[in-house]
This record gives sequence, structure tokens and C-alpha cells, in this order.
Amino acid sequence: MAQAIVDAAGGTSPHKHLGEGGALGKTGFAWAWFEAARNPYYILIVIYVFAPYFARDIVGADILASGRLEGLSPDEARRVAGAEGQAMVANLSKTAGYIAALTAPFLGAAFDRGLRRKPLIFFCLSLISLVGISLWWAIPGPAGLSTGAIMSLLIIAYVCYSYSEVAHNSMLPDAARLDALPAVSGLGLALGNGMATLMFVAIVFMFALPLALAWPFAQPLFGINAAQFEQFRIVGPICGVWMLAAMIPFFLYAKDTGVRGTPPLRAISEGAKGVIRTIRQAAQHREAFKFLIARTIYADGMFALLTIGAVYVSLFLGWGLIELTIYAIWASAWGVAGGIFGGWLDQRLGPKNALIVEIAAIVVILFLGLSVTRDSAFFGLVPNVTVWNAPFFSGSSDLIYLVQGALIAVFATANISSSRSMLIHVAPPHMRGEFFGLFAIAGTVTVWLGPLLIEQFTLWSGDQRIGMSAIALLFFFGLAVLLTVKSDPPPRRVA
Repeated sequence: MAQAIVDAAGGTSPHKHLGEGGALGKTGFAWAWFEAARNPYYILIVIYVFAPYFARDIVGADILASGRLEGLSPDEARRVAGAEGQAMVANLSKTAGYIAALTAPFLGAAFDRGLRRKPLIFFCLSLISLVGISLWWAIPGPAGLSTGAIMSLLIIAYVCYSYSEVAHNSMLPDAARLDALPAVSGLGLALGNGMATLMFVAIVFMFALPLALAWPFAQPLFGINAAQFEQFRIVGPICGVWMLAAMIPFFLYAKDTGVRGTPPLRAISEGAKGVIRTIRQAAQHREAFKFLIARTIYADGMFALLTIGAVYVSLFLGWGLIELTIYAIWASAWGVAGGIFGGWLDQRLGPKNALIVEIAAIVVILFLGLSVTRDSAFFGLVPNVTVWNAPFFSGSSDLIYLVQGALIAVFATANISSSRSMLIHVAPPHMRGEFFGLFAIAGTVTVWLGPLLIEQFTLWSGDQRIGMSAIALLFFFGLAVLLTVKSDPPPRRVA
């Protein structure tokens, strides 16, 4: 039954809302659980574990082995190889963004025309799972998959990830009653980060700590061979198998309002025409399009910060598997808090004001992270000193970067949640699927801009910090556009 929703001005929404229940209701929790099944792939492979390994031990090692850097000191050669590895990862993300940008928006419009989401989501998650499993063969040198093959697999998985995100996000408005949607959105991100945290803990205790300290096991479990980088490669199969098993509750209970029997080609064709028509009539949906433009800009910066950040710290601060995995656990655990915090902030301030707070905080935290080096923090004001005698994170620079990582995790996760809530407020109710397709451009498929800036600034300067600092421009411009968007006050439920 449609919920009676009254806004702060006392008006009644004309949209017949199909969602019922709250964040812990059957359909709301099933929608949120999807992110517990899918997001660990993104967090472990795209951000924290596999991408740094790919940049450092495959791309960087290939560059060092090629002889191109002969004549440089070992430290200088590693720095140059690291910068090129970072640029390669950025280029991979850029290429995937180009592909998805040309296709994903039409899917969202097709959903508005009755196309069912679940079949497409099942296909995409299955393909992502197979890619994850295949990363076991991503071995440096001629024994494993070539660098080009690995990049192709990662691009395929990323495009499928974008498609599944469009479909999943377009199901949010009907996952629960309208006033509960911020909590549902935040719960999904909390579950995704929470599951990734559990996986990281398992990886640390089963593989990383036995390798470094022979504790709690004398050797890594399951015969993992560090000489073949298996402690990094294993995350692909772990995420792939988990995704196949964990997607079941979503398919059983999540609400798909698509119409059975809708011809896919006709829906996509009509959807493509609708997207073109909507863009031509952008003036009729001025606030929604202004928000999408803002989202396009600041989300590119967000994507680059998250996906290149772990590569940056592994190369610039010299963190290895233990440090990166502990950092990932730490950040993912704070991401759980960020999902809850984002839902709370939406309900207290409204999504627009929540986004302003979140973006401003992220910019400050970004420069805090860039101020940290192996020698000092705060751009040389605080020297790096040994805080305690520990095998990991013994220096003040390491600890300051851990604080930065926690803050980024909280505000970045909250930002994702608030952005989804904001679109529900500014998009026409009967066109939400189409706008969530356009939202995919703003959130995930124009991600080439951030990586492109990092790639070009890194290659131009030869300095990873200058490369990473370029994305601050995206946050500034995105925030400037967001300030011009008019948004209705958040709805409250009638008792």
C-alpha cells in the first residue's frame, strides 16, 4: 500500500510509492544485503589488495625488468616505476569508464519501461565472479596471464559492476517506505564494508601474519606460496566464490517492479530514445540535471581517491601486504560507521546539506593524507618519529595516515549514501530508473576524469603526490555546482 508522505511544507506527494517497511524489513534488508555480496569485490580487488599488487608487482616489475630505467638509482627507479604503475591503474579505470558511459544510462531508462532488473544483475554478478576467480592466474612474468589480459578482465568486471549498480540503485525507491530509504541506503554500505572487513581479518590471520611473524600459524594456510604472490592473488577467488553464494537472499526477497515478458531489445531501444529526449529537455528537469552534473564532477574525484589511494600509499609510504590489509580492515570498519552516519546525517540535515558537509570534509582529509611521507607529516612540520617498537605502523607518519584513512572511510561512505538519497529528492518519480541510469554516469561511468587527471599530472610531474592532489579540483567544482541545486526538505512519515 502506498505510504502517505507529507513534506515539510505540508504538501502530499502524487507518486504512488510501492515500497513498504523499514531498513530491516524483508525487501529493505534484501536490497541492502546485495552490497554485502558485491561490495567486497570492489573493496578488496579494485581498491586495497589486488590493484596495488597489480601496479607494483606486475606493471612496476615489468618496467624495472625491461631495462628502461637503467642508470637511475634503485630508489629513483622504484619511484618512477611506481608512478607508471599508478598511471596504468588510472588508465584502466578510465577505459572502463568510457565503455560504461556509452551504454549504462540506456539500461536505466529501459527499467522505467518495464525491463526486469534481476536477470541482468544475475548475469553481471556471475561474470564478475568468474573474473575474480580468474585473477588467481595473475602472476608476474610469462607464467601467468599477460598484463593486457589482466587489464581486459578487470575492465569487463568493472563495466558489469557499473551495470549492476544502475539496476540495483534503481530498485532503491521501492525497497522500503520513503522516509526509511536513507537508512536502507546507509545499511547497504555498512553491510558491504562490514563483510569486506571480515574478509580482511580472515586474510590477515590465514595468510599475512603467518608470512610475516609465523603467527598464529607457522605457515600460511592452504599452502599459500608467497614467492608466487598467492597471498594477493587469492582475494580474487575469495570474492568470486562469496559473491556467487551470497547473492541468493537478494534474488529471493528484493522487490523488482519490472514487468515479466518485457522484450529487452524494445525496452532498451525505447529507453535510449527516452534518454536522448530527456537530455534535450533538460530545462524541464533543471534541478535533477544540476545535481547530476555536480555528482559527475565530485564522484570522479571520489572514485579516484578510493581506487588510486591504496596504490598511492603502497608505493609512496612503502606499505606491504600486512600494512595494506590492516589499513583496509581499519578503513572498512570505519566505512560501516560511515554508512550509518550517512543515513543519520540525511535524516537530520537533508541530503543536500549532508553532501556539502561530506565533500568539504573529504577535501580537508585529502590534503591531510598528502602531507604524510616516510620522513614527516603536515608538509614537513611534524617529523616522522618512532612511536613504539612494533613490526608495523611504528612511525608517527603511519599512525597519522591511519587516522586519515578512518576519516576518509566515514565521509566517503556517507557521501555515497547521501548522493543516492539526493537523487530520489530531485528526480521525477516516474523517471527514477532513467535518472539512476544517468546517475551511473555521474557516479561510476565518467570515472575516467579523475584517473585521467592523476595519470597526466603524475606523468607530467613524475611525483605521485602532485598526481593525487589534482583530484581536489574535482571536489571544489562539484561542490560549487551542488550549492546551486534546489532540493525539497526531507519527507516525514505521517503517523
